Amino acid sequence: MATMFVPQATAEELGYPEKEELKFGFIKLTDMAPIAIAYEKGYFEDEGLYVTIEAQANWKVLLNGVIDGSLDGAHMLAGQPLAATMGFGTKAHIITPFSMDLNGNGITVSNEIWKQMKPNIPKMADGRPVHPIKADYLKPVVEKYASEGKPFNMGMVFPVSTHNYELRYWLAAGGIHPGYYAPHKGDVSGQIDAEALLSVTPPPQMPATLEAGTIYGYCVGEPWNQQAVFKGIGVPVITDYEIWKDNPEKVFGITAEFAEKYPNTTIRLTRALIRAAIWLDENNNANRPEAVKILSQSNYVGADYDVIANSMTGTFEYEKGDKRDVPDFNVFFRYNATYPYYSDAIWYLTQMRRWGQIADDKSDDWYFDMAKKVYRPDIYAQAAKSLIKEKLVDPAGFPDFATETGFKPEQKEFIDGVSYDGTKPNAYIDSFKIGLKTGDKI
Repeated sequence: MATMFVPQATAEELGYPEKEELKFGFIKLTDMAPIAIAYEKGYFEDEGLYVTIEAQANWKVLLNGVIDGSLDGAHMLAGQPLAATMGFGTKAHIITPFSMDLNGNGITVSNEIWKQMKPNIPKMADGRPVHPIKADYLKPVVEKYASEGKPFNMGMVFPVSTHNYELRYWLAAGGIHPGYYAPHKGDVSGQIDAEALLSVTPPPQMPATLEAGTIYGYCVGEPWNQQAVFKGIGVPVITDYEIWKDNPEKVFGITAEFAEKYPNTTIRLTRALIRAAIWLDENNNANRPEAVKILSQSNYVGADYDVIANSMTGTFEYEKGDKRDVPDFNVFFRYNATYPYYSDAIWYLTQMRRWGQIADDKSDDWYFDMAKKVYRPDIYAQAAKSLIKEKLVDPAGFPDFATETGFKPEQKEFIDGVSYDGTKPNAYIDSFKIGLKTGDKI
């Protein structure tokens, strides 16, 4: 462990942490890495924070822990703070001062489904499939199952997870309806009008559930797609990088009450996480093998080194032996990955509306206000500026805080060719062929 080295003057300027002993929760996924690295490299201790890190059984247990205060903060699905603040599923004001990563997920299908998809997929000269693989190639398989009266079941990790929205996005882009929610009618299954039936499976249980035949495919973070390849039970067909290039993934969530009660602690924990993210990406991912070694420990992700390394070190294996370079499969700091953009929050909200989790129309201003209530770039900027001032980090890696609006430029690299402008949420919702539009209600 590194020892405290923050100079006295700086500590006084930043303010001493009001709460020094903290407990953070996480789920066993590689994208919890910034928390593990901040701990292992002594970045929390540098801030005068004495942190305990504890794996949680599932996303619901983790969220409840943050709400009831048994956890001070946690690795969270980006949709969780938004849904909780909005009152979908549970009601609590959760905020995020720090976005944990970009990309990192994949969609895997069983060997049997892959066998049926494969003849439809174009091939390269060497016989390997052309990527990205669209859900268009899954559509005939889903239709065949429907004609035989078999429900086409797929898994995702949580109703407000990126995985749910990415899987829905991919399916809908291929003309497969993933179903609607109707919370105002008490229907939170998300399976109204569905051609593919999506249900919740905790990440570490995905491969076993696939192997048992309960589900035919799933969307999950690593290492649980690569685990299917290693076990020979399934084939990852697409990464989320190919669904939406450089999409935001997890966030670090705390209650608004925690941030108000312990402002110095909040800035300090954000500083530690920023430094960890930089370490994970610096020198062209040179530290990743060391990070994989740390994450493979049973107290963190607890999967084999080789399984975690398959994606964390810039490659991704699809079919057994078909390993391809995906240098940005996991991004922790590049491309302003750690900055909590309002436009990222709004994308999640548009998908909640698209699939009925938000039952009624909302004005564009409602989307902006909700994003600003939950995503806190003001806290992030304070943490980053103080690190820059101390010359602990290079300012070149951060947005220009003087001009940053919190909205990314229009993003065009989606699998369906639809572009996203966070300043026009309703126009974006109305641009999809499949999904609720303005005026629609289940």
